[in-house]
Amino acid sequence: MANVGMIDRILRACAGVVLLALPFVMASPEGGMAFGAYGWVMIAAGVVMLVTAAMRFCPLYMLLGLRTCPISK
Repeated sequence: MANVGMIDRILRACAGVVLLALPFVMASPEGGMAFGAYGWVMIAAGVVMLVTAAMRFCPLYMLLGLRTCPISK
């Protein structure tokens, strides 16, 4: 039951990669992740974005009744 279209998948995948990389790119010279707890939130959000892009299914879209992919016949 896919509800995420192709353009949405590409945008989610790109955003997921950026969110996963950002805490490590902005890491402090002492070796810690940037932003502390915010870094972990960004990593979690990035994983969710990548998983929803890969599975073509977004639970939030289902709850809101949204759909960005064409209805299959």
